[in-house]
Parts: sequence; structure tokens; C-alpha cells
Amino acid sequence: MQNTKQTKYITFTVPCYNSQDYMRRCIDSLLRGGEDVEIIIVDDGSTDATGEIADYYEGLYPDIVKAVHKPNGGHGSGVNKGLELAEGIFFKVVDSDDWLDEGAYEKLLHRIKRFCTMREAGLVGCVPDLFVCNYIYDHLEEGTSHVMHYRNVFPMEEICDWNDIGRFHTSQYLIMHALIFQTEVLRKADVVLPEHTFYVDNIFAYKPLPYVKHIYYMDIDLYHYYIGREDQSVNEKVLMSRIDQQIKVTKIVSRCVDLNEVREEYPKLAEYMCRNISIMMAISSIHLLLIDSQEAYGKRRQLWNHIKEENIRLYIRLKYTTLSGLTYLPGRLGGMLTKSGYRAARKIYQFQ
Repeated sequence: MQNTKQTKYITFTVPCYNSQDYMRRCIDSLLRGGEDVEIIIVDDGSTDATGEIADYYEGLYPDIVKAVHKPNGGHGSGVNKGLELAEGIFFKVVDSDDWLDEGAYEKLLHRIKRFCTMREAGLVGCVPDLFVCNYIYDHLEEGTSHVMHYRNVFPMEEICDWNDIGRFHTSQYLIMHALIFQTEVLRKADVVLPEHTFYVDNIFAYKPLPYVKHIYYMDIDLYHYYIGREDQSVNEKVLMSRIDQQIKVTKIVSRCVDLNEVREEYPKLAEYMCRNISIMMAISSIHLLLIDSQEAYGKRRQLWNHIKEENIRLYIRLKYTTLSGLTYLPGRLGGMLTKSGYRAARKIYQFQ
């Protein structure tokens, strides 16, 4: 009798570097999916017990967990390896210090399985290319949490496309933690992240969007985004020390998609993607101001000049019609206003 291979509905990739102190919580939360999922733990050249913990889980759950050991290449390298090995219909990255809510995870997996089963039976014409769910900022220092939802953007639990979406609020954008792409969409979009580079999740959450034809939003609080560690990449001081990598990723995002082509089919998506670049430009500009050195001011000018030389139409939009233009105000007074506005927004929206 021939054995039928278990369908994997979701591949979870967990990039790990020296994650021994918190990775168990992450993996335990993913294991609730049982044999309907696969969990690829990528040990990215760790020097602590991360690799041994990954092997332990693979030994306990050989039909669910794969432990992969590789030389250190950074977070993007871990995502690349997971995508290379993924056998699941859908693909999600879960950082090793984050975790999924049990009830929301169960609802998501059930809905994905239902769509796939109905398509096989010929009862629906398509399976969504992208599932969008809410995520939660869990603040370590403040002991608080804050849910980011998309109720105003997407119709709830209906297949839609980019022409059906509403407007994003100022604090809303599609980050990696909210997204579950079909694996083939990511491969078709040729998502390959640069190694030894932080902030590459911005590329992951941006480049595949034009390849998404059908979206399904579930108003469930799925992903717990744990922030507050002093060594975390989104920590303000850490981000300032890695500003060159933030600039590098901003440049990659600004040129990896032709927004003119996107605008022809999905004008609302093109508007959102331009806004996304604007946010990244604002983050880079503000943190260069916070560094407050002549070298940093020079890098700020160079970044804006780079956009101007690469795509004058995009530059005009970023400079004169979006948020990022307010972070490139002339003179010392302009810099002071920008920094004051950033501090106020940070308190209101509780970002790092």
C-alpha cells in the first residue's frame, strides 16, 4: 500500500541566532499546528545552545520540525534558507523571540485548510495568495501591548483584490508579522534577501505585493511581536548604530518594484507602496538627524539625491506629497521640528 505524504499547509521558518533563552516559547506555539505544518528552525551560526535545542525539537517531532545548521549569514539568510526548503502551501517567518496566539493560530490554519480542500473539490476557484492577520506589539519595558489591525483596509473574511481596499491610517502598514504568503508567490516574486543585513523584513513585506491577486483578511490577533530588548534591531540606539544598513534596505525597496506598472493595474496598491517607501525614508532621515553629525547630515543628503537620480518621479512624490518630505525640511529649524514630531509620534503609537 502506497503511503500518501502529509500535506503541509504552512511552512514556518524560525531564523535563530543565539536564541537559546527564548526560542522554546516560539517553537512550542507553532507546534500546535501538528502535522499540518512544518517548522524549519534555522540555526544561523549560533555560539550558544540554539543548535542543540533545534536538534532536540527535530528529534521529538521528526515529521514536523527540521533543524538546519548553517554559517552565520544574518536574518535574511535564514529566511532564504527556509524559503528554499519550504514544502508548505503557505509560508510565514516567525522570529525566535516572538510567538503565535493559540486560538488565532487554530482559526487561521482551519481557514487555510478549508480553502485548499474546497479548491481540490472544485467548490472554489482560488485560494488566497495572501492572508493578512492582526499583530500585537508586546512591550517588555512598559508591560503593555498594542494590537495593530486592518479593519479599515480590507473587507473581513472575504476574498478581495487591491482595488477593493480602503485607506491605511498613518500608523498602519503591512509588516512581515501580519502576512502569510503563498510560498509560490514568494518564489515567483524572486524574494531573496541580502545577507548580513538588518531590516530585510521590509523587502520581504514589500516586493511580493504586486504578485498577490487575491487577499483574505482575518480580524484575529495572531502574531505577538516582542519588543523592548536593548539589543533588538528596532531599538532606537541600535537602529542609529546600524543606520547604513537601514539606508541600504531603503534603497533596495525603492527600486525593486516598478510602481508605474503597478499603478496601471492596482492604483491603490501603488499608492500604498509609495507610502511604504515614504515611511522608510522618514525613518532613515529622522535617525540620521538624531545621530546629529556632519557625516550623518551628508548621508541624509546622499540618500535623497540617490532617489532623485534613480527615479525623479518618485522623488517628487516623496519630497512634496508624503510624510517623508516633512523629515527633509531645510535648515536647523527644520531638523528640530522633525525630531520633535518624531518624539511625539513615538509616544502616541508606542513604536520603538
